[in-house]
Amino acid sequence: MNATTAERMPALYLSHGAPPLADDALWPGQLAAWSADLPKPKAILMVSAHWEEAPLALGATETVPLVYDFWGFPEHYYQVEYAAPRAPELAASVRKLLRTPGTPVQDIADRGLDHGAYVPLKEMFPGADIPVLQISMPTLDPRRLMDIGRTLAPLRDEGVLIVGSGFFTHNLAALRQGGIPSWSAEFDAWGYEALDAGDVDALLDFTAKSPAGQLAHPRTEHFAPLFVTMGAADAAGDLGAQRSVIDGFWMGLAKRSVQFG
Repeated sequence: MNATTAERMPALYLSHGAPPLADDALWPGQLAAWSADLPKPKAILMVSAHWEEAPLALGATETVPLVYDFWGFPEHYYQVEYAAPRAPELAASVRKLLRTPGTPVQDIADRGLDHGAYVPLKEMFPGADIPVLQISMPTLDPRRLMDIGRTLAPLRDEGVLIVGSGFFTHNLAALRQGGIPSWSAEFDAWGYEALDAGDVDALLDFTAKSPAGQLAHPRTEHFAPLFVTMGAADAAGDLGAQRSVIDGFWMGLAKRSVQFG
């Protein structure tokens, strides 16, 4: 991995997995290889599917305990730690960019990183030596999320890695034992083609324009972080410079993860 840089960072959308991702034979290595190809960020700004809060909220800027926002797993998953350095400077920059008279920004000082943030970060940046700030999604409206991403885009020129963390398909209730559900495979193939073609309009209206969209995302919070990433890419003219870094499936869900720029 390169030394810490202030050059323009790419913008990422990744499928974050659940806590057992760490035990997978393939996926942790894929995430580690991805981060090894990136310049080392000065800081990381995370938008996770697992934090919806309006108005938009900034999480802890000090090192606080993680949020173990899952149930029924073996005890060792609740012992994982990821003590990333404090990020008050990044928080100040985010406030400056986002806060306007009609757009309040709140601080939730004790809100630690949830599993949508720390599970992939632990595989990508295991040293926990990069400041991390998590912000909430104040809406699931793709167009508004793209606008937030566009507003945050200047951070990329300051060496900040903007990461939208979700899951390319996500319907736990419709999973069946073994195999890849047709709705997951169909949506993944459609999404890949839409991204490759730069079909922003289709992606924005994915529930209506995609095959099996309602099954792949009965609630859209796991696809929504993609639009923050796309907004950050669009502002820099990087929507056409995208590639799928990770693909395939994990427990039937598409783990497609995309880099812009």
